[in-house]
Amino acid sequence: MNEAILLVEDDHQIHEMVLNHMKKEGYAVTSAFDGDEALRLFSTGSFDLVILDLMLPTANGLDVLQLMRNDSTLPILIMSAKGSDLDKALGLGFGADDYIAKPFSLIEMTARVKAALRRAKQYSQSAPDQPEQIVRMDGLEIHLANFTVIKNGRELSLTAKEFQILSLLATNPNRVFTKGQLFESIWKEAYYGDDNVINVHIRRLRGKIEEDPSSPKYIKTIWGIGYKIEAAK
Repeated sequence: MNEAILLVEDDHQIHEMVLNHMKKEGYAVTSAFDGDEALRLFSTGSFDLVILDLMLPTANGLDVLQLMRNDSTLPILIMSAKGSDLDKALGLGFGADDYIAKPFSLIEMTARVKAALRRAKQYSQSAPDQPEQIVRMDGLEIHLANFTVIKNGRELSLTAKEFQILSLLATNPNRVFTKGQLFESIWKEAYYGDDNVINVHIRRLRGKIEEDPSSPKYIKTIWGIGYKIEAAK
């Protein structure tokens, strides 16, 4: 069965270009041209990945992203002409897995889609091979086998990337990971010094697990190097 993509883009020329190319690559593509239609299709269909424009009629792309992320951890690729670092950080902060700025090449688009689907597949298939294991840290429980995090008895809603970052740090207590090591371990891609992706994911993760994200007790910043979680005492 072909992997299913929901393509959300209101520019008909760009939409048609991406649609035809993705179909030639063997994907089953469903089209949406505005935010409301995207959410309706997302709630009723079954998809493996979403390609989402930010500038949409009827519903803002970031609002659509946030609503999708509240219900699902499937990969979401932001596609937008708003290509500044601020927009990239904002999009990733709302839970996007990757970001491609217009104009883009179809070769780059295909590579990013394949990489996102590959990471999602590796993530979903890792559960059966993992023994049941729970990492406990001062009111926080990380269930490695079923990808859940519980804080003081309440399950937290983490994205796939947030869970992977947290579990990597938690299962290697006291080890300091540089931003490059985190990126290459989680994203499985070469790191070229773009700190934005890691910074946004760490900030968003802290916002979910820390009582006071500005003074974190779980994920410690080692200035000029990276991050670590200290072993329980």
